[in-house]
Amino acid sequence: MPSDAPAEDPLAAHARPGTPALVIVGAGPRATGLVERIAANAPSLYGSSRLDIHLVDPYPPGPGRIWREEQSPLLWMNSHAQDVTMFTDDTVDIAGPVLPGPALHTWADVDGQVFAGRRRQGAYLRWVYEKSVAALPPDVAVHHHPHRAVRLTGPPDGRQEVWLEGADHPLPADLVILAQGHLDAELDDEQRHLRRYARRHGLVHLPPDFTADTDLSALEGGEPVLVRGFGLAFVDLMVLLTEGRGGRYEGDTYVPSGREPVLYVGSRRGVPYHSKIGYTWDGGERPPLPRYLGPEQIDALLARPDGYDFARDVWPLVEKELGFAHYHRLFTAHPERTAMAWRDFDEKYAVCPPGSPELAALVSAAVPDPADRLDLTALDHPLDGVRHTSYEGLQEGLRAYITADLTRRHDPAHSPDLAVFLGLLSVYGQVVRLGDIGPWWHGYFSYLASGPPGPRLRQLLALSRAGVVRFLGAGMTVAAGGGVFRARSATVPGASVTARALVEARLPQPTLARTRDPLLRALHAEGVAETPDGLLSVDPADGRVRTRAGTPHPRRFALGPHTDARGAGAFTRPRTNSPSFRQNDATARAVLAFLADAAP
Repeated sequence: MPSDAPAEDPLAAHARPGTPALVIVGAGPRATGLVERIAANAPSLYGSSRLDIHLVDPYPPGPGRIWREEQSPLLWMNSHAQDVTMFTDDTVDIAGPVLPGPALHTWADVDGQVFAGRRRQGAYLRWVYEKSVAALPPDVAVHHHPHRAVRLTGPPDGRQEVWLEGADHPLPADLVILAQGHLDAELDDEQRHLRRYARRHGLVHLPPDFTADTDLSALEGGEPVLVRGFGLAFVDLMVLLTEGRGGRYEGDTYVPSGREPVLYVGSRRGVPYHSKIGYTWDGGERPPLPRYLGPEQIDALLARPDGYDFARDVWPLVEKELGFAHYHRLFTAHPERTAMAWRDFDEKYAVCPPGSPELAALVSAAVPDPADRLDLTALDHPLDGVRHTSYEGLQEGLRAYITADLTRRHDPAHSPDLAVFLGLLSVYGQVVRLGDIGPWWHGYFSYLASGPPGPRLRQLLALSRAGVVRFLGAGMTVAAGGGVFRARSATVPGASVTARALVEARLPQPTLARTRDPLLRALHAEGVAETPDGLLSVDPADGRVRTRAGTPHPRRFALGPHTDARGAGAFTRPRTNSPSFRQNDATARAVLAFLADAAP
């Protein structure tokens, strides 16, 4: 947990005069991955020279804030243990050495299909951090400063200064890497309006936040609570307000403690994210990806003198790629459900424009059952056109939808879904090179590929039957009036639900203009380059921060969700050529090369 004590003079306990210094702001998984890559590359790029690495973070090195071990044991990871690693493998396209290591399930000696608790993941990350530090050359020292970095100063051609909260002197650095991870944000106009209204009328308003850090004590047992957001933040909220308050599950039945509020949940889609797939690849050829959206297509998009538009230029390639993955698996693993040879379909599919009548006709002729056809638009809007005359009817309809999703995502007969998941991973690894492509794609990816564990959705069904969770539907809106919050949705026209409490179950947006990180806010005020959506613009080659003029700063780097090279996360699924691993390696090598050239 953060310390309230003033920071010490950063040099007092860690002074090695004349030693080059690298400061990494942040000590979580991204910073840990950078230390691992520095250790891997240092012998060839830096030799035996001295180096001080300073990690600045109020939270512990390795897990950082999000994965710290001091959080509720009820909270799980959102991935199977076998799908989480911090180590490179031979699929990762990097210039540095590949140094394999254990994925979470191997390290923890658990079944690969389990969803480990976040505490266990925190312990894994702490172990990776300690292992990476131990692998550094003897004259490379690592120092952790358990404080917040509040300002970054210094000229482009000289040493940088990282100011720590409460310190009288800055931490000098030859290079700085900003790896703060997920950030808190100031409220936007709507949230400020809701907060002011709540204060005037004695209501409870919990804005976008990290659920594990939110004080939920104001949500009283038995009272209705409006919840806007049906993704992973909602799942955490659901757990902490049910089992976290003494409720328990007996089979498929939830036994309340009486301390639970009643959660009225809705969102834009009105449904939870799709369940994690509950089976593994059972043989047969994997779709050879990338096929229609690979490095060549990304290079062509980046080379366009007038730029590109995601909806016009990128999404059609995504559709084509995911469709290829889906139908490759359907034709090769379930040929009895097709009416054409794969080779013939593949040849015709290749020349059909995405979304065209020709493609629709081909699929209709080759795949008799509409349930076997891929409809990405329908997946994104599952309740479009669905209307109920009462909330009671909606409860039954949504329980049937969730049950069907659970059944499908755990049935290998629908293995094209797993192929589409692999296609999504491939696409994500490619489009990260395009920089900031807007929030829609990341939300769509998470909805299809990064949903909750199946057991969580079974718990949701039990809570719905027990009346602890009530569904509101799609297109949810919230208004403040009459001394209460009022929610409506398009799914139950004319109906509404009122409550004296509102929870925004989603993460804050990581824009520079609204982040609560004082260092990044100061950079925003100074005028660093930003994307249209307010992310920090960095050089895709190595993560150097772009100045207002668009040129890479020679001594400042940044990686993570606050940048336009945010990648898919600090840790990844094994054997997927992870963008984050590629970014970490490129940045580590650039840092070491700079320091080696600048050495006396």
